[in-house]
Amino acid sequence: MRAGDRYAAQNRRARHDYLIEDTLEAGLVLQGSEVKVLRTGQASIAEAYADAQAGELFLVNANIPEYKAANRFGHEPRRPRKLLLHRKEMARLLGAIRREGVTIVPLSIYFNERGRAKVELGLAKGKKMADKRQAEKDRSWQRDKARIMRARG
Repeated sequence: MRAGDRYAAQNRRARHDYLIEDTLEAGLVLQGSEVKVLRTGQASIAEAYADAQAGELFLVNANIPEYKAANRFGHEPRRPRKLLLHRKEMARLLGAIRREGVTIVPLSIYFNERGRAKVELGLAKGKKMADKRQAEKDRSWQRDKARIMRARG
């Protein structure tokens, strides 16, 4: 993500629950009222994931609440949303999904410098509880080490 990009939603828990092997950017097919809600930053992608349906990838279970000002042309909050990818990227991701224990999780939704909604996808493997504890120990040690170095001068 570049400096001009602005986050609409983030999945902060994804890096804690999963080991992110690779990341890539994908476009998102949205309705007008969904874009308005994303610009206000009310969306949630904490439980979302990408799934293959009929040879295409869809963002499933992402919650973009209804836009209050959109009267009869609103949208369904948890509908599957199509992801826009190049054919080679799509083939690589579909092959990765078929492998054991690999899933595609959205890390963030943001607007690029052209104002287009993009989703950052992560190719992820689930972490075991011991891995999570070890990662927490490492982070804690890095904080303590930085604190000690600052105190020394």
